[in-house]
Parts: sequence; structure tokens; C-alpha cells
Amino acid sequence: MSLAEQIAVQIRAAVASGDLSPGERLPPARELSVSLRVNMHTVLRAYQQLRDEELIEMRQGRGAFVREDAGSLSVRVSELAAQLATEARKLGLSPQDVHARIDRLMGGAV
Repeated sequence: MSLAEQIAVQIRAAVASGDLSPGERLPPARELSVSLRVNMHTVLRAYQQLRDEELIEMRQGRGAFVREDAGSLSVRVSELAAQLATEARKLGLSPQDVHARIDRLMGGAV
């Protein structure tokens, strides 16, 4: 697991546990990179991943914030989706293959 993925996992866990609340501001990437002793771009990749998962939002000039609708259930689904995507890539499955499998499992409800 990359450093960016490890940071994303920790932030997801903090949201799921309530240590980070909806609307709460995350540390600036530069500040977090210094405290973790990693490259700032590593933190930015983690933030981008969490934004893509719709767990956080980036506000230009103001920073990264936990989305108001982020809760433990959405965090858990995001974690599972990230694991599924990783495994699917390892197996060479296309996004369409994964969607089709999920659609079948959910009875066409996707």
C-alpha cells in the first residue's frame, strides 16, 4: 500500500470513528506532510483520492473539509469500493466487468 493510500485509510478511519466530524477542516497538505515527514504531493494524492470518493471536498484557497454528508456508512462503502477496485485491477478486470458483477449481485439495482 502506498503512503498516499495509508494516509487516506487513516483519514477514512478518523471519519468513521467520529474523530473527524462532517464539516471539519483537514490539516493543510504542507503542514501534514511536514508532520508525517512525507512529500507534500503524497498528501495531496491522498486528499485527491478522498475527494474522488466524495468523502472530502476541496475549497480553493480554504483547504480540505470532511463533507457534510460523510458518515460511517459512506466511509465503509468507500473503503470496500477502494479494496474492490484494487483487486479488480490486479485481476485485469475492466470497470465495466466490475459494474456488471455488482449489478448482478444487487439484482439490477445499480
